[in-house]
Amino acid sequence: MKTFRIGGVHPAENKLSAASPIRQAALPKQAVFSMFQHIGAPAKPVVQKGDIVKVGTLLAEAGGFVSAPVHSSVSGKVSKIDSVIDASGTRRQAIFVDVEGDEWEETIDRTPDLVRLEARPDLDAKAIVEKIKNAGIVGMGGATFPCHVKLSPPPGSKAECVIINAVECEPYLTADHRLMLEKPEQILVGVQLIMKAVGVERAYIGIENNKRDAIALMKAKAADYGVEVVPLKVKYPQGGEKQLIDAVIGRQVPPPPAIPISVGAVVQNVGTAYAIYEAVMKNKPLIERVITVTGKTLAQPSNLLARLGTPFSQLLEECGGVPENCGKIIGGGPMMGKALLNTEVPMTKGSSGLLLMPVEESGRGKTEPCIRCAKCVSACPMGLEPYLLSKLASNKLWDEAEAQDVVSCIECGSCQFTCPSNRPLLDMIRVGKTTVMGNIRARAAAAAAAKK
Repeated sequence: MKTFRIGGVHPAENKLSAASPIRQAALPKQAVFSMFQHIGAPAKPVVQKGDIVKVGTLLAEAGGFVSAPVHSSVSGKVSKIDSVIDASGTRRQAIFVDVEGDEWEETIDRTPDLVRLEARPDLDAKAIVEKIKNAGIVGMGGATFPCHVKLSPPPGSKAECVIINAVECEPYLTADHRLMLEKPEQILVGVQLIMKAVGVERAYIGIENNKRDAIALMKAKAADYGVEVVPLKVKYPQGGEKQLIDAVIGRQVPPPPAIPISVGAVVQNVGTAYAIYEAVMKNKPLIERVITVTGKTLAQPSNLLARLGTPFSQLLEECGGVPENCGKIIGGGPMMGKALLNTEVPMTKGSSGLLLMPVEESGRGKTEPCIRCAKCVSACPMGLEPYLLSKLASNKLWDEAEAQDVVSCIECGSCQFTCPSNRPLLDMIRVGKTTVMGNIRARAAAAAAAKK
């Protein structure tokens, strides 16, 4: 069974909602659309207070090449352009729409009919990428990198294969699993569109072996689409781009500034492949997604197809409400997700999960001195020394942290998960990584200014 070569851990899977079919969430009374639903420049509003919008109406245009437009997921009236606290706890500019009915733009194909690639001989690579760009598609595995940028390799780079990330290695999350079981052929057409966009003949779908029903179904369907399904050993964080590339094609991506295309790979999440199918074949912008709402004490762990901009509080109510013993609500999974400040946070393109943790599991253990066991080193999938990076960051030794390659950290949390002394390794490494990356950008800006 294939897997990546360096590090990794195996947290309890807790896939409580794996058998729960995707169900449509109710419309919100008010939808709130952040202008920061992607990596890169924020989107720029193109509507004003009082404007009437439909499902699919453009609300905000991309703010640059590395950016993505935002479309309305509801019909109604723009009540204001203000700010909202997002899942990261940061206050962001947002557009508020009061919902009235459910009227869609006429250009969106809402029929359930499967549209195959052969039915659209007019689509060339440029047209596919343009449709993806205009639909606001971003990476839906959590990174939210604008998809059209990944599908536009830099000069001198050549894609050799497409790898679809269907690993879903975060404990508890099951949205991608259910999507494969319920929309396999739409996903595969999406994979073909990605292949055509980057001009490759090979594509792989990596799926961990704890999803055997999805592996069997996707294998049965993939034969007709020229796509290979690759079963993978269950190991976290196999969903990381670099770990997935290593597991599937046996190539290791060098440290930054190297990226997956540096070894000939283009990686997209399975949810992104489905969104690409809908954007290109159905003319549907990214206005909804599947999100897992789960927890050991939640009444009804579920996979919901929810409109973007829906407040998390509503999704929680649809699954039975917040139980009394809830100690923490996490946006995402337990390894890389972040605790929410409140439940009125609106759903965004990168919202993959809502996890309710009971009080007895939500607190941190008492921090003890490092015992030099090196478990964090063994667990690190990037081959780093987390204990050292944490210490350097604690002492604000930024140059040394940079020399020790802190920017290569993928923030998977394997080090902190495995530490027997409950040390906040990842917390400090994040501080170090953020500071060092800021220093690198500042040096680059100063060097560019000096050349003028």
